[in-house]
Amino acid sequence: MKTNNKVKDFDAVKMMRDIREKISVETQNMTFEELKAYIKQKLTESKTKLVGQ
Repeated sequence: MKTNNKVKDFDAVKMMRDIREKISVETQNMTFEELKAYIKQKLTESKTKLVGQ
């Protein structure tokens, strides 16, 4: 069985971990109400809808 040793141009797992860390740092000391406002602002900025809406 051969192994495939490709060099990745894009690492989705690393990107997701970086994004998650950035969000954690930005929201670490927020209250629940501040967190809700943060999420609403980010969704508005990106024009993304919540799942099921």
